[in-house]
Amino acid sequence: MMNKSLLTTSTFLAAVGIFGQLAPAAGADQTVTFRSWSPIVETTEKMIAATEAAHPGIKIESQIFNYPDYIVDLQTRATGGSVPDLIGLEPGALTQQYRDFLAPAQDCAASVWGDDWQSKFFPLAVDQLRLGNPDGDENYYGLPVLTQTINLWYTIPVLEDAGLEPPKTYDELKVLAETVGPAGTAPLMVGATDGWLRRDVYMQLIHNVAPGLIYEAELGQANFTDAPFVEAMTWWKRLFDDQIIQPGALGLSAYPGSMELIEAGRAALFPMGAWWQQQATRPNPPPLSKGLSGFAPVRFPDVTGKGEPPEDLLGGIDVMIGITKDAKDPEAACKVLTDWIGGAGAQELINTFNDLPAFIGLTPASFETENQKAVWDLFTEEWLPTVKYARQLRDPAVKQGLEDALAAVAAGDKTPEEGMQMVQDAYDSISK
Repeated sequence: MMNKSLLTTSTFLAAVGIFGQLAPAAGADQTVTFRSWSPIVETTEKMIAATEAAHPGIKIESQIFNYPDYIVDLQTRATGGSVPDLIGLEPGALTQQYRDFLAPAQDCAASVWGDDWQSKFFPLAVDQLRLGNPDGDENYYGLPVLTQTINLWYTIPVLEDAGLEPPKTYDELKVLAETVGPAGTAPLMVGATDGWLRRDVYMQLIHNVAPGLIYEAELGQANFTDAPFVEAMTWWKRLFDDQIIQPGALGLSAYPGSMELIEAGRAALFPMGAWWQQQATRPNPPPLSKGLSGFAPVRFPDVTGKGEPPEDLLGGIDVMIGITKDAKDPEAACKVLTDWIGGAGAQELINTFNDLPAFIGLTPASFETENQKAVWDLFTEEWLPTVKYARQLRDPAVKQGLEDALAAVAAGDKTPEEGMQMVQDAYDSISK
């Protein structure tokens, strides 16, 4: 059931009438185009069906890509002047890269939820919307749809068969590797072909070593070559050298590569986030994913020797969506976007466990297993409120520099010191 704080279809339409900005267009159906990497295709199709039913006269045409392919498609469309009406975004670097193509979204939000629209969202979702905006730019270039934590997951039967608990320290990670590795199970399965996943692991390492320091470096208040950054990069390399991350990781994609191996029970641990819950609602899920019965989340282990992972978590906005300046019908685009956040489409989205809601009050209509409900409650009641730092970085050049450095260090082409110099060079190139 949807919480009473959510807009029902009738109150949504009433709000539209009150604010007078979203009157339905006369004549032919209005088509709204959408491109993104998330939500997944099956989920997006359910959202579209619900939203079109709630808003007669609007048709939605969508295309969902794997993340790397989406980035290429978006770059191509931006270069060719053919960006769609709605585009999937991450806070910070990706939004800033396409800011010139985006219309401010706060007027859309206010037209539906009123001037205090921010109160409808979890605070972390609003806090990260303007990540990386230039000084003095108070616009919101998108609205949050989903939030998340980033963390590790463990495969319950793999650890049970090994007689081990989820590791809390690096030494326990090594014991895990020595126990399951010889049998062909990846201690920590990483699809390291994807830069975003390499970055996710490093962000957890640097958060472990020096919480918050990377955000100071983004503002020029620290250097990326400072000792804590090099230490975190050294731990990244050790994960490969100690065969905690599986051999061949740099040649394996996150999706579908590592996903298929994880669901086949070939991984003890893997670095995904709250979005992994959606595996349970994909068509014909394998046994481990059915009802999420075979997986559980765990914090990233401590590598500092203190013995416990940090209490706070990294995360924030998973997916935000922006309305582009070239949208053929901005009012129709606004209707679609806000319905996907807090209306009929949003309920379909959350029913699939695609990730955690940005809009307060949404909860799945049902749970298949006790473990699935326990995981949802852990995320929404305990972990999401403790998110302190953003998963994302502010600038595209720094983000790319870090992802490239992580690949080079893992491959042995650069030392940790040289890798962090690559990141500093990327920062210097934008700060001159």
